[in-house]
Amino acid sequence: MDIGPVEYAVLAFPGNRFKGAILPELKRLTEDGTIRILDLAFIKRDEQGTVRVLELDALDVDEAAPFAEVNGEIMGLISDEDLTSICEEIPAGCSAAVIVWEHRWAAPLLRALADADGILVAREHVPHSVVTADLAALGL
Repeated sequence: MDIGPVEYAVLAFPGNRFKGAILPELKRLTEDGTIRILDLAFIKRDEQGTVRVLELDALDVDEAAPFAEVNGEIMGLISDEDLTSICEEIPAGCSAAVIVWEHRWAAPLLRALADADGILVAREHVPHSVVTADLAALGL
């Protein structure tokens, strides 16, 4: 089975105000095959710092409803150790979604590279803030 690069993101929402505005874009990306969601978890940290970690199937019906439209295969790739580490980074009074996704668009490229007896020597994620700062410095 060909698989593209896999990464995760932690998307935090100050004030525990998740409004679901990112869901249409996640739906579009999964439906057009750009990404495949492999795992999803939620973290809620109240103002006192108490943390609750919830998997999608543990959300109440109202909380889970916005995610019904997003295609994914929740596989349990996020470990308890991962979540413990991530929880330490979430500020008090924030909620967060932890999303693991596969870059499906890259799987055919990686297969073609392997078929050509090529090897991937390096792959690095460049933070968005670095790219925008560099582009701004160039006047773009």
